[in-house]
Amino acid sequence: MNSLDLARWQFGLTTLLHFAIVGISIGLVLHVAVMQTRWQRTGDERWLRLTRFYGKLMLLSFAVGVATGLLQTFQFGMNWSRFSAYVGDVFGAPLALEGLGAFFVEAVFLGLWMFGWGRLPRRLHLACVWIVAGAAVLSAYAILVANTWMQHPTGYRLVDGHAQLTNVLPVLFNLNIALTTAHVLFGALLAGTLIVLAVAALQLLRGRDAEVFRPVVAMGVKVGLVAALGAATFGHFQGMLATQQQPMKMAAAEALYDTESPAGLSLFALGGVSTDPGRLILDVKLPVALSFLNTFSFDSTVQGINRLQAAAEERYGPGDYTPVVGLMYWSFRLMVGSGTALIGLLAFGVWLLWRGALFDSRRFLRVLLLAATLPFVAQAGGWILREGGRQPWIVEGLLRTDVANSPNVGVVAVALSLGAYLAFYAIAFFFAGRVAAHEVREGLEGAHSVVDLPGAGAPGRRSSADLALTY
Repeated sequence: MNSLDLARWQFGLTTLLHFAIVGISIGLVLHVAVMQTRWQRTGDERWLRLTRFYGKLMLLSFAVGVATGLLQTFQFGMNWSRFSAYVGDVFGAPLALEGLGAFFVEAVFLGLWMFGWGRLPRRLHLACVWIVAGAAVLSAYAILVANTWMQHPTGYRLVDGHAQLTNVLPVLFNLNIALTTAHVLFGALLAGTLIVLAVAALQLLRGRDAEVFRPVVAMGVKVGLVAALGAATFGHFQGMLATQQQPMKMAAAEALYDTESPAGLSLFALGGVSTDPGRLILDVKLPVALSFLNTFSFDSTVQGINRLQAAAEERYGPGDYTPVVGLMYWSFRLMVGSGTALIGLLAFGVWLLWRGALFDSRRFLRVLLLAATLPFVAQAGGWILREGGRQPWIVEGLLRTDVANSPNVGVVAVALSLGAYLAFYAIAFFFAGRVAAHEVREGLEGAHSVVDLPGAGAPGRRSSADLALTY
């Protein structure tokens, strides 16, 4: 391997690991905000106990997410200096929005929420966690703006060999970013929901606090089904748009080498893993289905890799413009397969809930423990397709990956930083996992008696849990 290969491995691995935590953070903060709202509105102490219990897992995910995210950004200067110089004028606006806006808003109001129990008025304290949730969504949106520009550049002009921003509006607001953001946020909600469900299912299987965790499971299967359907719906329309904007990516995702009209949907294919494995060993297709999925028309034409490669050579010059087909094909099916399995599982859970048999099905609760891994499998498959399918471009049609790295950074330097990154990530995940496991084993705080609120302010009856500083 050369330094470029190692730099790509480093960024790919750290991105997948970091985004897994981001999905958990966004999903958990939304659930915690809803739980605290239900306590605020109903006065039911069960929701207070759940807020504080899942709030600890939420804070842990934010801590790991911040640590891994900050470390990840160093790579832009270390390994990708020419890329940073090329896109710096464009990326300044969304990254400033993420860093100076969303990131610091999250930090301030997360601190107020952590240390404000019993010190802030209830409604103000509740507002803090909702502001954190909004800032987390804004942070994700800002990063996706930058990433979407790499997929389909808009609002720029080329000046002295780098992209210069000419209009920020088409960068911030376009159909691509709308579909991508919706798809990612529904996926994050799904990831957080499966974590919430898995923890609740574990407590029910152990026979602990059943009266508290049953409403969580009932709420979780319904929210999870909506999130899974939302992610699938927006993901489908995102794929339809990608067929127009990045046809090579979608052709590789189907291992479609020859243009077809109409085109069949590949259900199962086998071949080599190179960019051009030659004749496929096996390709089982559903006739006409791909044309319909791409355009809602049964006779539309879908361009194949061979024609797209020839068009790219004519436009950009000689070269290989095809991504690794086997990797794109199976990462796409990993995403779709995991998402479909979750839709089926959660729909079955809603059906069990409707029949009144959800909490008696220990087998279903055990499956929920295993299903908590599927959102992250789907996320990994989606990101591999999104980033790998764009290759050999790091910015679609403008900047190739093989000329975007730092020219004077050698193999040894990148290898050492890769080892250091992976060691840091392993340590962070190990200790975070231990703390999370400890909190789950400890379970809920005990039910608290209702006491008078001491000190100045409006008189009222407050739970002692509302006054304690436990984080």
